[in-house]
Amino acid sequence: MLFELVSLSDQINALNVFRYITFRTGGAIMTALLFVFLFGPAIIDVLRIKQGKGQPIREDGPQTHFAKRGTPTMGGLMILSGITVATLLWANLSNWYVWIVLFVTLSFGAIGLYDDYLKVTNGKTSGFAGKWRLLAEIAVAGIAAFAVMRFGSPGFSSSLTVPFFKTVIIPLGALFILIGVFVIVGAGNAVNLTDGLDGLAIVPVMIAAGTFGLIAYLTGNARFATYLQIHYVQGAGELAIICGAIIGAGLGFLWFNAPPAMIFMGDTGSLALGGALGAIAVATKHEIVLAIVGGLFVLETLSVIIQVASFKLTGRRVFRMAPLHHHFEQKGWHESTVVVRFWIISVVLALIGLATLKLR
Repeated sequence: MLFELVSLSDQINALNVFRYITFRTGGAIMTALLFVFLFGPAIIDVLRIKQGKGQPIREDGPQTHFAKRGTPTMGGLMILSGITVATLLWANLSNWYVWIVLFVTLSFGAIGLYDDYLKVTNGKTSGFAGKWRLLAEIAVAGIAAFAVMRFGSPGFSSSLTVPFFKTVIIPLGALFILIGVFVIVGAGNAVNLTDGLDGLAIVPVMIAAGTFGLIAYLTGNARFATYLQIHYVQGAGELAIICGAIIGAGLGFLWFNAPPAMIFMGDTGSLALGGALGAIAVATKHEIVLAIVGGLFVLETLSVIIQVASFKLTGRRVFRMAPLHHHFEQKGWHESTVVVRFWIISVVLALIGLATLKLR
């Protein structure tokens, strides 16, 4: 919206600043942050009144979690509101990538919201039937992946790039849609599994968003892309603004989610944020890099897969409890210790992911 002011820069030279993605990304961070700060308390009060008992707590989970009974969920509404307002205000709305990522983010948020609603109303930790939820996610991700192919550069938009190799491009054609679906749906559910402790998921999400904000900016800039010998994706730089909005809204949410949490983001937030990261990775052609940057989410997901497979095949559990953060809680680690150490892992993985831009 504010990007349109660039058209008046001939008359008012100061308006030329809105042309720069870096300036508008900073504006998106502050807008989303202030929005959540200002409206967060009111949203929390409404959710607390509407939900009554708050988010159901796993009966087989760590005993320390029972003290969290009554904490409202659906805090993702705060995050999504901040992201949407900031993006619509600061992004170039003629850019298709912006709308594709927003579509995935809000659609996954709606799926998560319905899941949270069922949990709260039924008073159970199970919500939306897994099969139908997965089908809904696949449908949304499939539309997004097709749109990336449709509006991207012919040929290249349906290819898979490989980090550390500047000339390796794997043409996939229509099969790219399957890869896009896997990345987007996988990222959404991986973040969802990680969201189990106060502040555990939101900080790694912000770290990943900051990393992909830089990747989007460099990938969408022909000069920088040529210098770094990475593949140029026209228009992808605008996604840095959505990444900035995620960081700003995440910081605002963390203010209320810091231990002891006043609110949980719920599936409304975790599913949407993961889907957003997946969609940005697909749009910028850095799908494999997302597995590195979001390695913490991958580890959490693998811990669940390994646990289920091991129990079904051998009757034994590999971890004391899955996902992985509960395993360390059961080993005696304090919740805050698990959270901070997982944050450190996220920073290290983000640095490794950024290294792929230069090590080619």
